[in-house]
Amino acid sequence: MAVPQERLDIGTVEIHADHAGYESILTPVALGFLAQLHRRFDATRQRLLRARRERQAGYDAGALPDFRADTLAIRESDWTVAPIPAALQDRRVEITGPVERKMIINALNSGAKVFMADFEDSSAPTFANQLDGQINLRDAVNGTIEFHSPDGKSYRVNDKPAVLVVRPRGWHLEDKHFSVDGEPMSGALVDFGLFALHNARALHSRQHGPYFYLPKLEAMEEATLWDDVMAATEDELQLPVGTMKTTVLIETLPAAFQMHEILYALRRRVVGLNCGRWDYIFSYLKTLRGHRDRLLPERSQVLMTVPFLKAYSELLIQTCHRRGAFAMGGMAAQIPIKGDDAANEVALAKVRADKLREVQAGHDGTWVAHPALVPVAQTIFDQYMPAPNQLSVLRTDVQVTREQLLAAPNGTITRAGFDNNVEVCLRYTAAWLNGLGCVPIHHLMEDAATAEIARAQLWQWLHHGELEFSDHAPIDFALFDHAVAIHTHRLRDSQHPGADRADAAATLLSAMTHADQLGDFLTLPAYTQLA
Repeated sequence: MAVPQERLDIGTVEIHADHAGYESILTPVALGFLAQLHRRFDATRQRLLRARRERQAGYDAGALPDFRADTLAIRESDWTVAPIPAALQDRRVEITGPVERKMIINALNSGAKVFMADFEDSSAPTFANQLDGQINLRDAVNGTIEFHSPDGKSYRVNDKPAVLVVRPRGWHLEDKHFSVDGEPMSGALVDFGLFALHNARALHSRQHGPYFYLPKLEAMEEATLWDDVMAATEDELQLPVGTMKTTVLIETLPAAFQMHEILYALRRRVVGLNCGRWDYIFSYLKTLRGHRDRLLPERSQVLMTVPFLKAYSELLIQTCHRRGAFAMGGMAAQIPIKGDDAANEVALAKVRADKLREVQAGHDGTWVAHPALVPVAQTIFDQYMPAPNQLSVLRTDVQVTREQLLAAPNGTITRAGFDNNVEVCLRYTAAWLNGLGCVPIHHLMEDAATAEIARAQLWQWLHHGELEFSDHAPIDFALFDHAVAIHTHRLRDSQHPGADRADAAATLLSAMTHADQLGDFLTLPAYTQLA
């Protein structure tokens, strides 16, 4: 059902949606603060997005990412980040998920050290999802959050909850429901601004934040913009400089060449970097979309043990620990397989092996997507990391070159891998159009990042021509079109999330895959169809 359209004017802030029920979040003070953020920082954001497009044009023309010559002094000089707060000293297991009310309570109660409440890749940014999320997080911060399910169960936060960290949307996303002076607002500034205004003082008073995860950065200048936004917010809210702390996801290929610089730009408030592995693989595909010699094999073969991902992970650990910051490991996307103990044990064995690799490499913590994986990951980290962190593991043995970060691994493309990419992208897109940002598919929790990998691989395999499956059959558009038709029919007749949006998802996936150029993000054209 379409959301009733209504426009609320507060000065020059306009809300293009039915706002009933959100008055406690969309106060005049809050809207005035959003307007200030937009007017002060959006021009810089737009300039940095233009710089992204210019860099990508160079990559499309044959250039390759590299370490910056103009920032050599930052990489070679001695400096460290500001001291890390006590609440974030032990981050051995972090759980992530959308800002849905029951999810927040379960995540805070999961036994994880940190819960990352996600307005980004695991949330579909409907107006209701984003604003309900703000209400849910405000109630969590205030200690009043409860959830009562239709079957009579009640959920409340226990007395030892995880530390709350919030991930706003990336700089590239705009929010069509908010505009200032006739211009759409940055989704990042909407998410950050509303959360900070309503919760920063309360969190600071308890020495628990506010803390943030920053996604999709590509350059140190984009980190500097975040530092400026947070500094201005601290000043507005009369908080000490450096109160706001942040962890940055290194989930774009260009950012892997600027880890020192990103830490330096945020040195007053950054506490670590995170290996955002799925988005990083997607960014590798997107950044090098014009380079036929950089194609990746199917997703199941692109594990963190392949050379270019191993180099990225170890460089992140070395960089962070040299600067006194935490090096966080990546997401385990597995979810419990009920009713099949053997298959479930195989899945858990993969999680254990992944977490063992991370802790032995020197990571200070890791991510999981499901509460059942918290004890699995924690057991590994407790055994091999008895201290709260591993900042003393400097990894001076690591020597990572440009070519190591760019080297495509060997591998194959199977019919099953091709078909899985079509299915995952189609099913996820359909669910996203229905307002769901994370979807279980074949016992993996898929979000926007994993759907983007599937989409980008399909585009590259089809547009670079003369590629073959492992059985030497050609990969072509006829096969793709047939697979889309088959999976659309199956989804339409299923009980899966988004079944009623199967045709819309198929149209979008087909258009983006047939397009001459790989689109930057699946969620940008999909957003126009979202309430």
